Amino acid sequence: MVYTVTFNPAIDYVVHTGEMKLGAVNRSSAEEMYFGGKGINVSIVLNELGVRSKALGFTAGFTGEAIKKGLADMGIDADFVRLPKGNSRINVKIKSAEETELNGQGPDIDDASLDALFEKLDKLTDGDTLILAGSIPSSLPSDIYERIMQRLSGRNIRTVVDATKELLLNVLKYKPFLIKPNNHELGEMFGVELKTIEEIGEYARRLQEMGAVNVLISMAGDGALLVDENGQTHIKGVCKGEVRNSVGAGDSMVAGFVAGSIDGDYEYALKLGTAAGGATAFSDGLATKEKIAELLRTL
Repeated sequence: MVYTVTFNPAIDYVVHTGEMKLGAVNRSSAEEMYFGGKGINVSIVLNELGVRSKALGFTAGFTGEAIKKGLADMGIDADFVRLPKGNSRINVKIKSAEETELNGQGPDIDDASLDALFEKLDKLTDGDTLILAGSIPSSLPSDIYERIMQRLSGRNIRTVVDATKELLLNVLKYKPFLIKPNNHELGEMFGVELKTIEEIGEYARRLQEMGAVNVLISMAGDGALLVDENGQTHIKGVCKGEVRNSVGAGDSMVAGFVAGSIDGDYEYALKLGTAAGGATAFSDGLATKEKIAELLRTL
C-alpha cells in the first residue's frame, strides 16, 4: 500500500479573469475548485494510474469536511486526523495575464493530533511506501520529517521525500527510496549554480552518496534526470504541449515514478513520471489516465 501525508490540505479555488486591476472590482470568466496539498495530489494521480493509496494528514472545520467528502467522491481512501480547532485552508489561484496565488495559512496542529498521526504511521507494514511532500506548517516542529523517518527506520518501508534544502538534506541519513528536488533546489543545497546537465548529474550523485537510493531531478524545459539505485543515469526530455497549469505537475511526476517503479524498471518509471507531470501541466486540473496514456506513447 502507498500512503501519502499532507500536513496542510487545502481547497484550491481557481479563478480565471481577463486583465487583473488592483484596487478595483474584477469579475471572473470561469471558476474551478480542487482539493489540494502535495500528498493529496499524489494520491489523486496514483488513483488515475490504478494504484491504491491512503491519504493521511490533518483537516479542520467545514473546509476540512469538504475535502474529506470530495476525496471520497473521487474514490480516494483518506484517513485524516480531525483537528479540534480552525479550518483547513483555502488557496486562491488567480489566472489572468499572469498567474497569482494567495495561499492560506491553515490551522494549528496540536501535540495530541500529531501523536494520532504517529499512531496511524505505526500501522504501516513491510513493503509499504510512504510519501512525504511539501512544506511544514509553523505549528509543527521543523524536524518532523526526520522524526517520522526515524520512527520507521529499520523497517522495510520505502520512503519518498519531495522537499527542499535542509528539510531534504537532514533525512538523507535514513536512506529515502526517492527524492525529487528540481535543478535550482539542487544547486541551492550545495551553494552552486548548475549550468549543464553534466553538473546536475554530478550533484545528483552526491545526494545519492549521502544516502538517497534514487535521485530524480526535474529540470523544467530540459526534462528530468534520474540517478537510480544501480548507479545508472537516465535523462528524459519534456512532453510536447501547451502549458496551462503549474500546480501539481511535480506531484504528478512523483506519482508516475512511484507507480512505474513497482517492478524496479527505472527507465519506465522515469517515462511514466514524465508523462504524468506533462499531463497535469497541459490540463486545467491534475492528470487523467487518458492524458497520461496519450503522452506516454510519445516518449
